[in-house]
Amino acid sequence: MKVWLTMSSSGPTPPFTTLSISHPKESITHVELHRPEKRNAMNKAFWSEMVDCFNQISGDPDCRVVVVSGAGKIFTAGIDLMDMASDVLQPEGDDTARISWNMRKIITKYQETFTVIERTPTSSHILNHISLSYSGALHIVKCLSFMPSQEVDIGLAADVGTLQRLPKVIGSRSLVNELALTARRMYADEAKSSGLVSRVFADKEAMMAGALEMAGEIAGRSPVAVQGTKVNLIYSRDHSVAEGLDYMATWNMAMLQTQDVMKSAQASMEKKSPKTVAFSKL
Repeated sequence: MKVWLTMSSSGPTPPFTTLSISHPKESITHVELHRPEKRNAMNKAFWSEMVDCFNQISGDPDCRVVVVSGAGKIFTAGIDLMDMASDVLQPEGDDTARISWNMRKIITKYQETFTVIERTPTSSHILNHISLSYSGALHIVKCLSFMPSQEVDIGLAADVGTLQRLPKVIGSRSLVNELALTARRMYADEAKSSGLVSRVFADKEAMMAGALEMAGEIAGRSPVAVQGTKVNLIYSRDHSVAEGLDYMATWNMAMLQTQDVMKSAQASMEKKSPKTVAFSKL
């Protein structure tokens, strides 16, 4: 059951304290990081609320596309070190083994915050506008400029997905190494030319309009087809071609048994957009 009952544009949507949830168009959910006074820095509440939010979205039959953005001028300033210092710098434990074990639990909890976006079957758009952080757990990105990884500047190796996912997004291992080791800012034109982002916009307003337009196009397609495509893109990224093909065959032996195929084919023969088809909810 969804916990948000109303749309919020002026602040977080209860019970969340760091996220504003709205539904700008049919079948589209907008998740907005909402700590603009703190540049949307990721505090303790954020790490848990993102998991709760996306787990609920995963079970929402009305949602087909998720757009993620940040309130204010930037997407996020990254980790809120002041708020999280007690967890990261002072983990509990009586000796090295126990302290390390508790630290590992904290790290894996934070990793889940971005993995849950990837695992959610609906298509996800992360809108990085002048962002200082990048998780890599995404599919389509719009941006102005951002810093892919700043962890080395605060004395640690990135541990919530950047070093694992970024090399699979950018074709150049040399560029990935440079970005991760120097924490330098990457501007939009370079991000686009390297394949890290799909589009570049002049300002946030244009970016939001472009994102919602694309989200509407995706939401107008068969939810069986869209979600199956996302699941198999992620599986193929992490497996061989042969394994990906086998998984695809297993997936579609069930998913091809849907009226969505006939409905879509009929719309195509009639030269109509798939958006005119009334697809059933999942």
